[in-house]
Amino acid sequence: MSMPLLTRTGWTVERLAELPDDGNRYEIIDGELFVTPAPALLHQNALFDLVQLLVAYVRAVELSLSFAPVDISFSASTSVQPDLLVLPLYHGKRPRAFSDVGVLVLAVEILSPSTARRDRTVKRVMYQKRNVPEYWIVDIDAHTIEVWRPADTEPHVCRDRLQWQPSPTHPPLDIDVTAFFAGLD
Repeated sequence: MSMPLLTRTGWTVERLAELPDDGNRYEIIDGELFVTPAPALLHQNALFDLVQLLVAYVRAVELSLSFAPVDISFSASTSVQPDLLVLPLYHGKRPRAFSDVGVLVLAVEILSPSTARRDRTVKRVMYQKRNVPEYWIVDIDAHTIEVWRPADTEPHVCRDRLQWQPSPTHPPLDIDVTAFFAGLD
């Protein structure tokens, strides 16, 4: 099998599956290919710490948490790999594939120099168009977490605290944003 030509447009999930496992992250949004190098250690430290903050709560409210690399295919021309994602359960269990549930409860991207612009524009719009209830953009340099909801035109920027309540039947999770970033320094 030959390597597909890496043009930027006209991509499908089927073509994406033909790309090599070479350490890069390949995503397509509305048929446009995006290639991202492997994340830096600081990025992964932030991801690990965020997973630690969320995992017990997510289990308690009967949701499922996962993290990249995992393909989330919204259509034949859109497949992304959020750094962290929360899904509903599937028949009371964690889904085996995104297609089992077809929706995200939360998507999180941790900014990197190579992804910041895309995460704040193309991916944000894509998540909003697909009605992902919350999309967080973690900016390690600015020590902020931007919270976006489907109808937002501006983010809610969290510098001190972030409250997340995916269901009104459960109490919110309160995240100390200042402490989270202090743990990365």
